[in-house]
Formats: sequence, structure tokens, C-alpha cells
Amino acid sequence: MKKITKKWSERFSEPTSEIVKRYTASVNFDQRLAMFDIQGSLAHAEMLKKQKIISVADFSAITKGLKQIKKEIITQKFKWSVDLEDVHINIENRLTKIIGAAGKKLHTGRSRNDQVATDMRLYLRDVVDLTIFQIKTLQKETLNLAENHIMTIMPGMTHLQIAQPVSFAHHLHAYYEMLERDKARFQDARKRINILPLGAAALAGTSFPIDRKFVAKLLKFDGVMENSIDAVSDRDFLIEYNANASILMTHLSRWSEELIMWSSPFFEFIEISDSFCTGSSIMPQKKNPDVPEIVRGKVGRVNGHLLSLLTLMKGQPLAYNKDNQEDKEPIFDVADTISDTLTIFAEMISKLTIFPNNMEAAALKGYSTATDLADYLVKKGMTFREAHGVVAKVVKFAINQQCDLSEIELKSFQKFSKLIDKDVFGCLTLKGSIESRKHIGGTAFNTVKAALKQAKQKMRK
Repeated sequence: MKKITKKWSERFSEPTSEIVKRYTASVNFDQRLAMFDIQGSLAHAEMLKKQKIISVADFSAITKGLKQIKKEIITQKFKWSVDLEDVHINIENRLTKIIGAAGKKLHTGRSRNDQVATDMRLYLRDVVDLTIFQIKTLQKETLNLAENHIMTIMPGMTHLQIAQPVSFAHHLHAYYEMLERDKARFQDARKRINILPLGAAALAGTSFPIDRKFVAKLLKFDGVMENSIDAVSDRDFLIEYNANASILMTHLSRWSEELIMWSSPFFEFIEISDSFCTGSSIMPQKKNPDVPEIVRGKVGRVNGHLLSLLTLMKGQPLAYNKDNQEDKEPIFDVADTISDTLTIFAEMISKLTIFPNNMEAAALKGYSTATDLADYLVKKGMTFREAHGVVAKVVKFAINQQCDLSEIELKSFQKFSKLIDKDVFGCLTLKGSIESRKHIGGTAFNTVKAALKQAKQKMRK
């Protein structure tokens, strides 16, 4: 077998040990950058031809060779080698074997430092576009479910205690709004991802007359990085993406927690489809909400990668350091995790079974219209602090009598305040409570309906 000579090996007097090869090689995981590496190389080659740094013949050979390599990778005929360290050298080595000396000219005017930075930005740009699409898909499923449950009443909670009645659609709309912020964060981050580092070379730029803006246009970048040192050493865009992913996963974890609770026998608000649950190996009656539990668990994984990237960068001097090889596996895993999570979550939401009667029955517990009684007294002329005290006494009376506020007789009400009249019962019903909150952002049925309509119109833009 022919001995493989590394591109940089002439400087060294003894070979790299086998364990160091394995320890420092990245090809086992960075080969997923192959298509982006080829994409960047094609653009770089075209620029070299345009600037007359390489000949038209060399450019044609390089283009033909790279397209052949792309086909070999897609058909899984490409042979990856740990001896060649990474995706870039593997491809360059294969290119040279296919087209000869012309393949060695491709690397003119660039370094692996700006090459990998470019590949990661191309990769992450695609990932972010997919993430945004998948968030929109989940938003659509959320809105579809909400539209069917505008009139469904559920208990709104604070401190996990029944607080006030709300429309179930209003509750779902809250998650839509969280996702809207998530989407906006990824859209904004894309602007900082989509800046070209190629042309920075190792760290100081290159003496060749390159045209960076031409390459940026070919690769559909919005511009070029203005400082060559920053271009090769910056990993802010990866950290920002991971931070956004952590916030997204936190939102999905909170939602998962509610799905888990709501599906339990203590709530029975919903049923999660069998396809997202498993049983018990010992208890035949069990139906475990595995998917939302796994979602909740994977947040730690994504958050851990964020800490890993922050720690990776915190002590690095400028410019590029080998440490940065460790940026890829965390990002690849985060990308896979949120893509799978968003796909599964959207399908799970679309297949939920809702039990409106159970939700409404729960909303009747816990004196959820107590605030409405206080508001009623304020409208009659009492200060809110006075009204708060009066209603607290009314609730205590209802607890002792084991009845709901709406079941208290008028004469009993009037023992607490003469301001209370027979019209009080209208504000003590669940629907009356909900319908009274007609302002923007409130839970009144028509207000929620209008909010969902506005959300759908926004998504069509």
C-alpha cells in the first residue's frame, strides 16, 4: 500500500503516531461537510480562473473532478481516510488523483482555516433555513389545533394552582408566540452566519489578487468578513445558533411538561397518540408519554453543547487554533436534535385528542372567578385592595360551605358587601369571566379568534 504523505509533512522529521492520528483526525464526523466543501471549492476555483490565477484548462479539470467526487460521495463510493485528517484533505487528495497537477492548484489563495470557516457557514445557513421551516410547520399545527378549541375552557394556572379560566386556544397561542420569537432569533442569526470568511487564508489574507466579493456573490453570501484574523477565528455564529436552539428547546420542554401532566389521570385533559408513547415492561395498564419526556431530557444535551462551545472559545488567543476542531460535533448534534424534535413535535400536536369537558370541569375548581368578583366590586365603587379583602372572606366562606362562588345565595353575598347585587352572577361563570377580557392579548373568545387569524395572516407573508 502506498504511503500517504500529508500536505504539511515535509517540515517534520518523524511520522505522526497512530494514536495521535486518531485523536486529531476529524474526518469521521466532518465528512458531513463534504457537499459544502465542494460548493465552496467550485466558487473559489471560478474566482481563481476569473482573476487569471489559474488557467481555463485547470479550472475545467478542477470542476470536472469535483463533480465526479460529489457523485462518488452521494453514491457512497468515496473512500475516506483517517490518515488524511479531515474532509478537506480527503477531497483534495482524491481530486489530485483524478486530474493530476491541476488538483494541487485549487488551494491557491486559501487555507484550511478560512476553508473550514466557510464550510461551517454554508452548512449552518442550510440548517437555519430548515429550522425556520420546521418552526413554521409546528406553528401551523398549533394554530390548527387552537382554531378548533377557541370555545374550550381550561384553568389558567400560576404556581401550578388554578388561577383564572382561559380559552384553551389562548393557551396554545402562547406557545405560538414563543415559537414566533424563536423563529425571529434564527432569522436574525442567519444575517451574521451569511458573511463570507473565504479569502482570509490562514489569518492575514493572501498575496494573490483574489476577488472575495465575487466568491460571496457566487455562494449567495450577503457580504465578506472585513478582518482576516476575525474571519478565521470567529465562532460566534455557532454559539449564537446553539443559544437560540437552547431557548427553542426550553420552550418545547415547557410544553412537553404540560403535555405530560395533561395526559395523566390526575388531569385527563388530553390523550397523546399511541405512536408517541410506550408501555411498561411490568405494568400492562401503563401508557407512558415517552416523546415529550425525551424532548424534556434532550434540553440538557443541547444546553450542554452550548456550554461546551463557550468553554471551547473562552481561552483562545487569535487567530485559528486546533481547539476549533471541537466545534463541529456539538453543532452537528444540536442541528440533528432540534430537527428531529421539531418534526416529531409537530406530528404529535396534530394527533392530540382533547377532552374539553374535563378541562372545563377543572376550571370550575379552585374559585377561578374570584378576581372577577373583585373587579365587580371595584366597578361598583370599592377600591381594589378593599375588594381583594372582601373576596378573600367570600372564598373562605365558600370553602367552609363546600360550594362554588356561583352557588352562594345573594343574601349571603350581601353579608360581605351591600354593593353586591343580583347582577353579580353573570361575572361568576367561566364564560362570563373569559368574555370580560376583551383587550388585545386577553382571553375573550372573539379576541382569541382575532389573534389566531392575525397569526395565520402573518405566516402567509
